[in-house]
Amino acid sequence: MTYDNGSIALALAALGHESRLAIFRLLVRAGHDGLTVGDIAAHIGIAPSTLAHHLKALVDVGLVRQERKGRNIINRADFDAMEATVAFLSKECCVGVSIAQGDAA
Repeated sequence: MTYDNGSIALALAALGHESRLAIFRLLVRAGHDGLTVGDIAAHIGIAPSTLAHHLKALVDVGLVRQERKGRNIINRADFDAMEATVAFLSKECCVGVSIAQGDAA
């Protein structure tokens, strides 16, 4: 995954939905072991079809990885993607901004 304005915007948009944010935070707490879809549903309390929709959105933007183990699908937060998103937002913190002559209103 490349971490540019576009990919970060998509990741943040995906996290901008209350249910997806709750799912992602749960997976972050679960750590590298991850959780099955059933485990996530039990914690979050949403219907399986709705959960599948939200997981797909998180997978599509690279924040969640899925792995099939037998009959189960294990969902894990992609910590590299999470760290890249946070770093993207904070890497220029407090570096200052100067206004060019033509930018002043």
